[in-house]
Amino acid sequence: MINSLRAALVCAAAAAVFAPTVWVQASPQQPATSAAQAAPAQGRGGQGRGRGPQDPTPRLADGTVNFGRVPGEKGTYSVPYITNMADRVVTGPGSTTLVPELQAAVDARAAARGRAGGGGGARGGGGGGGRGGSKAEPWMPFMPWSAAVYDYNSRNESKFDPEGYCLPPGGPRMMATPYQMEIVQLPEHKRILMIFEGATHIWREIYMDGREFPKGDQLNPTYLGYSVGRWQDKDTLVVENKGFNENSWLDYFGHPHTDLMEVTERWTRPSKQTLHYEATVNDPGAYTRPFTIAWDIPFNVNGELPEYICQENNQYLNRLTDDLGQPIFGPRPQPGSKPARGTR
Repeated sequence: MINSLRAALVCAAAAAVFAPTVWVQASPQQPATSAAQAAPAQGRGGQGRGRGPQDPTPRLADGTVNFGRVPGEKGTYSVPYITNMADRVVTGPGSTTLVPELQAAVDARAAARGRAGGGGGARGGGGGGGRGGSKAEPWMPFMPWSAAVYDYNSRNESKFDPEGYCLPPGGPRMMATPYQMEIVQLPEHKRILMIFEGATHIWREIYMDGREFPKGDQLNPTYLGYSVGRWQDKDTLVVENKGFNENSWLDYFGHPHTDLMEVTERWTRPSKQTLHYEATVNDPGAYTRPFTIAWDIPFNVNGELPEYICQENNQYLNRLTDDLGQPIFGPRPQPGSKPARGTR
């Protein structure tokens, strides 16, 4: 487990020739005291409530929440860009209150911006939160080795982020990668499907048939893990997740995880315009205790899923050439032009 993470760091050095493929413009936001409005300078920060009139929560025939479109209408979720999960840690499941140490840090950042005349945040993905490493996040229950890995990722400013090379995000990061997402509920099949525009254009399946998790080697570790859902009540969907591999990070800032990670998600939809997302991360291989993170995801009533192919923006792939010097993936040179220098 830990050895594979160390091996990944070694292999990552070879990835230096890659160019990061995800770029999102940051927009400064105002500090707030709830998880839905935390981390004021973290890109498009997951503020879904209180923006104009709120329509009632749509529901299925059995009275449970409809997390998808209303029949006959459009609609997708605009997943926010949350670069640092540590800036969304709340006091526990069901809470929207930031842990006290984080709230103090948020207040200090706000005061510093005020003294600087409202300037932007420190360098880093989405522009926010600073890159002070593990010492800047005393509320995070790091183990010594996971703190060291996080510090390494902080020092090199996430140079080897797997998602930057078009690999899928795992765990809660799926709900914090800034592209469109659609939820399709199939109660007659006892399934929920999630379709993501970004994150290498992937999907996720949640089993709602009351099954148990596969045992032993039958639970093959994957990027997205294995998901089993159940209704806590007609308003709250609880999704248990296990079986993650170690090939992803929790977030852009580089919080690591191991294949021991289990994630308990709680979804609610307080209005048609808002999905409230909460995840409790329990990874005894990397952290000394579980922690809970939460944010809002706004629903775009006019949204439809566009096509986005991450690999088309991967500059390394665009430089690969065949034995004749012709690009394998990128555009071919026009007659009379000099071929670009490639990589074999």
